[in-house]
Amino acid sequence: MGTGNLPAGNICRSPIAEAVFRKLVTDEKLDHKWRIDSAATSAYEIGSAPDYRGQNCMKKHGITMNHIARQITKEDFQTFDHILCMDESNLRDLNRKSNQVKDCKAKIELLGSYDPQKQLIIEDPYYGSEKDFETVYQQCLRCCKAFLEMPH
Repeated sequence: MGTGNLPAGNICRSPIAEAVFRKLVTDEKLDHKWRIDSAATSAYEIGSAPDYRGQNCMKKHGITMNHIARQITKEDFQTFDHILCMDESNLRDLNRKSNQVKDCKAKIELLGSYDPQKQLIIEDPYYGSEKDFETVYQQCLRCCKAFLEMPH
């Protein structure tokens, strides 16, 4: 039982992680126990759809993606149990923002800390190729599976 929020620029990595986790939870018939969303640490891409390369990658794996980028809010820190992020820069930003929220209940950590293959950082594929989006998908899949298997 819990909720998870996955922040970043919110058009590449986090919407992939969100969609992957949503599919895993739905497949396990646990969707009634989870509230899943993703959000940006910056205002840069607010209102944007996920990157088309990420959407193509997800289509290839039969996963639906319907997310519009938004920025993380104070309420996110107060209502989500977990905020999982992609890299150290996200982690720093989130810890800084959470310090300004008086009743933060979210546990903030790297999604990669759940990777059985120990790849801690999920690199931004924005300036990369289709292959980089596939790598992000595979990392998110491994991490989300491991996270979901934890007792919540």
